[in-house]
Amino acid sequence: MADDELEAIRRQRMAELQAKHGDASNNQQQGEEAKQREHDMRNSILAQVLDQSARARLSNLALVKPEKAKAVENYLIQMARYGSLGGKISETGLIEILEKVRGQTEKMTTVKFDRRRVMDSDDDEDDY
Repeated sequence: MADDELEAIRRQRMAELQAKHGDASNNQQQGEEAKQREHDMRNSILAQVLDQSARARLSNLALVKPEKAKAVENYLIQMARYGSLGGKISETGLIEILEKVRGQTEKMTTVKFDRRRVMDSDDDEDDY
């Protein structure tokens, strides 16, 4: 009788683990699909907002500085959602936007010298 109960518990536990594993892979697949939909939506908005030369420049920027390209994309998408864009942005317009973003994200580098005080060599000569 104990063996039958033990076998039933094992089967129940195995079914729970399989269901849990199936849900985890299902959630992962849904997450990937959501990322793909978001990526497609971003691309379609950018295709409507940018002309071909500006789009090429943004793609080149994404290869070199992906975080900066992402910031510019977010800025353009936000402008498109609020309707503040008059039409398609040309390459020169994109360059102006890049300069604005650069001004906002530019890091100020400061150098501070901390000179240590060392006893002068003249003091050594006076002691003799």
